[in-house]
Parts: sequence; C-alpha cells; structure tokens
Amino acid sequence: MHRTIVLMTNRKSLTRLFGDSSCIVHYLRWIGYRLSPVEQTGSNFGTAVKHESPYLSRVGTGTMVADGLSLMNAEYSSTSFRLSPTAIGAHNFLGNRIAYPAGGRTGDNCLLGTKVAVPVSGPLRQDVGLLGSPCFEIPRSVRRDSTFDELSDGNGLGRRLAAKNRHNAVTMAWHLLTTWLFFFCVVLLFALAASQYPVWGTAVLALANAVVLPFTLLYFVLLERAVTAAHPPEPLFCSIYDRRFWRRERYWKVPSETYLHILDGTPFKAVVWRLLGVRIGARVFDDGCHMTERPMVAIGDDCTLNSGSVLQCHSQEDGTFKSDRSALGAGCTVGVGALVHYGVTVGDGAVLAADSFLMKGETVPEHTRWAGNPARPALDERDERGGVR
Repeated sequence: MHRTIVLMTNRKSLTRLFGDSSCIVHYLRWIGYRLSPVEQTGSNFGTAVKHESPYLSRVGTGTMVADGLSLMNAEYSSTSFRLSPTAIGAHNFLGNRIAYPAGGRTGDNCLLGTKVAVPVSGPLRQDVGLLGSPCFEIPRSVRRDSTFDELSDGNGLGRRLAAKNRHNAVTMAWHLLTTWLFFFCVVLLFALAASQYPVWGTAVLALANAVVLPFTLLYFVLLERAVTAAHPPEPLFCSIYDRRFWRRERYWKVPSETYLHILDGTPFKAVVWRLLGVRIGARVFDDGCHMTERPMVAIGDDCTLNSGSVLQCHSQEDGTFKSDRSALGAGCTVGVGALVHYGVTVGDGAVLAADSFLMKGETVPEHTRWAGNPARPALDERDERGGVR
C-alpha cells in the first residue's frame, strides 16, 4: 500500500504543469499535504516536488520552495519500514535540491540554501539561514535580496498576483497544447505507417520508428527557439512579480527537457545543446548534465559533464530572482551530481568533485580541484608524482 501511494502521488507531469503557479498549492493539498492556512505567493512550490507520504507532509504558512524538494517520510531496515511526519516551518525559503528528513531541526523563518544538509540534532534553528553540508549558519536575508519586499505585501499584491496567475495560465495552456501536438504528430506518423503496412510490410513500421527520434529532437528544438525568439534568457535581477520572471517561467515549462536524456553519453547531445543556444566547444562528453538557461552557458573544448550535474544560471530567494551567465574553460570536469550556480567562471583544466556545490559568483583558477558543499579548493591535492601541490 505504501509503495502504491508513492507511485500514484508522485506524478512529475502534474507537478511540472502546476508548479511555479498558484495551482500547485491546491494540487498538493488535494493529494494529502497539510498546507493550511495558505499564504499564496504564486510561486509557493517549483515544478519538482516529491515525497514518500503526502499524508505525513506538512509545510508552514508563507513558506516558498524552489525546485527539487524531497520530503523523506520513510525509513527502511532489512526487515521493516517506518513512516514519520515531516514538517517544514512557516515563512521559510528552501533552495534547490534539498532532501528534508523527518525530524529536521529547523523552525520558522529559516533560509535553507541549495543542497543544504538539514540538521537532525541539536537546538531548533529559527530566524537564521543554513548553508552547506554539514550546515553552518548564515544571515536569514541580506539587504540586496529585500529590494523588492514592498511588492510582496500591501494593497497592490492582489493585483500583481492576479496578473501573474493570468500569465501562468497561458503558460500552462501552451504547455498542454504543445505536448498534445507532439503526441498527435507521433500518432499520425504511425497511423500513416500502419496504412502502408499491407504494401511495404514491417519495413514501413521500422522506418516510422527510425523517424520518431529525429522528429522529437527537431520539434522541441524549434519549440524552444520559438519561446526564446522574442525574449531570450539574459541576466536578471527582479521581483517574482515582474513580467520578465514570468517569461522565464514560461521558458522553463513549455519546452520539454526529458528528451535530451536519450542522447546522454553520445556526441549528438553536444550538437543539440548548440542548437539550443549553448556556446559549447568540441569533444565535450555529456553523460547527463542539466542546464536551466541554455543560451547563458559557455563550455570550452574537451570538457566532461557527468551524470546528474547541473549548470544553473539563476537563483530565487524569497521574492527576488537573480540570474547571470556562467562559463567553463577548456578541459574542465564537472563531477556526478555537482551543481554550478550562476555568475561562475571555471578556469581551464579545473575539476569540480562529485556532489559539490559551486556557489554563485565563484572564480575557479585553472588546473585546480574543488570539492565540498560549498565547494572550496581541495586540501590534499596530489599530482601524478605523488607530491602535494
């Protein structure tokens, strides 16, 4: 029964459709989340939220969550399993890729940074920010991030939220329409192939199967180009109630991204990245990297991008959105599961270790190895002759 609940309530297609809009709150409440009372912001949750039991998941009033939240309600042993409530406090902000365990020791008004290791022991943390693994305290907010605070309250909030909802509704409609159109074209292709089966036999079905992959690539490349034609991604510092941010949400939602993983580990993926606007060099090996703003990324020759790595050219903290370009030099390696934030420059031949988090604005010198969360120069870095450099 538990496995069935996990399978049926973690539907990526629905969180992608409703995420980054006011609808995600109602969807999560419908499947069992405890969210009352809700303080609607229009961006309460991102497009990637998952859990092990929605009935044991609670998120406090006024909390905003970026993409990649995983609520861990279950513990397993070799003979049994146990479910426990997982509760996040009120007026928190959670960054990307956070696994929040049952018994997490955070309370109200906390900032949980990207990939933070949530503490499960010690005093209850409140009115602070937490960053890193193991985590350490940072300021809950800085003056620059509070630039647009006046837009998230006051008499004008209802008007701005209504405008965002209208824009998000159009985005959701475009997402459904383009997905339906792709499905229709694929069905039409195989219907035409089936109609010719009496004449050509299995050869025509084999041809249809061969055509599906290039058609998929061409369809979604052209779709993404159409979405970014009038408003290409560019450096931004604005409120989530700014129309430029709503356009960025449309860019994330309307074009599909899952089709790219078909090409993981092949030289063809670099070709598609180039078609999507990435400035990418020759002989780049990509085994499953994800890029959130493709035209804002530059990658040099002979780089290695490992499975699960992310080049993320944006950040959202409370009601503020920030975005900037990132560049990797020639011969760089981004480890498995590593995340590179926005405004980053990585020198030639540098290595970012597995599961690292390279903070915003960092400059990594050439031919160095950085590791950790947040990433720093490796303490014991040895060269090929066994010496310490």
